[in-house]
Amino acid sequence: MTAPLLEAQDLRVAFHLRRASDMPWTKPTLLHAVNGVNFDLMPGETLGIVGESGSGKSTLARALIQMVPATGKAIWQGKTDLLALSSREMLKYRADIQMVFQDPLASLNPRMTVGQIIAEPLKTHRKGIKPAEVKNRVKAMMDRVGLLPNQINRYPHEFSGGQCQRIGIARALIVEPKLLICDEPVSALDVSIQAQVINLLAELQRDLGLAMIFIAHDLSVVKHISDRVMVLYLGRTMELASSHDLYSAPQHPYTQALLSAVPIPDPQAERAKVVIPLAGDLPSPLKPPSGCVFRTRCPRAVERCAAEVPVLEGNGHAVACHFPGTLQLAEIERATA
Repeated sequence: MTAPLLEAQDLRVAFHLRRASDMPWTKPTLLHAVNGVNFDLMPGETLGIVGESGSGKSTLARALIQMVPATGKAIWQGKTDLLALSSREMLKYRADIQMVFQDPLASLNPRMTVGQIIAEPLKTHRKGIKPAEVKNRVKAMMDRVGLLPNQINRYPHEFSGGQCQRIGIARALIVEPKLLICDEPVSALDVSIQAQVINLLAELQRDLGLAMIFIAHDLSVVKHISDRVMVLYLGRTMELASSHDLYSAPQHPYTQALLSAVPIPDPQAERAKVVIPLAGDLPSPLKPPSGCVFRTRCPRAVERCAAEVPVLEGNGHAVACHFPGTLQLAEIERATA
């Protein structure tokens, strides 16, 4: 059996926050951005990570590659714990794990040409490569992501948002990584451009055999590119299942509410569907609810939910809920009241 490419075990990220009014002896407030997340990623697989803003999606991605301090384990190819490595030791794994960021223009150096931006990882991780070979590889990668090779000497401000994201993808793939982490790569783009970029990523993944972590807050975006989907809420995993199972039979009330908000292109089906609103706002991660963190917005919450943290359980379709299953009509009416 093939070993996972990456395996996260009890991954946690906590930030120490201080206010200007705090005294030197005052203990800092802990913000648990990621709180005990577990998952594995197989070679060539795409794991979609979804949730509202503030659920810990981007922090989780950054923790995996030591962009933020984290505890727990991130086992690479069944051998190396990435979180236990020093900065120098981590450097040799950087080429295997590349990242595409949310804001395409802000992630590019405005003082560098497109050719220099795409070539930078090669010069960092493939030392000794000849300049002529670098230029040939850059032009070939530009062509592969849908950019014209004669644009190699232009600067980022001369490109549209979608083109800038293609530049970011080319920069990430130029060193032939094994894992591509996409942190909301289409959220800043127009809907029509989003589809183009998602199709490009799916095509590149098939051609290059990439594994991918695709982060988004839009479930409709994640559906078409992910093999499995993990739903986060306040730094905890609510549900983890195959894309087919999660979209066809969601078990967690939070997942069901998110899916009910996804527009349906058929007007009749859109009018007929039952929308499950989420009561109130996302609680502050500084003071998360006791027990199940979703209970303050859950239509089926009871006393047990406040007293006991649900365990993520299930063979293939894992759910962290004391009462998983399809919401009943009375529970939906309670949520809409």
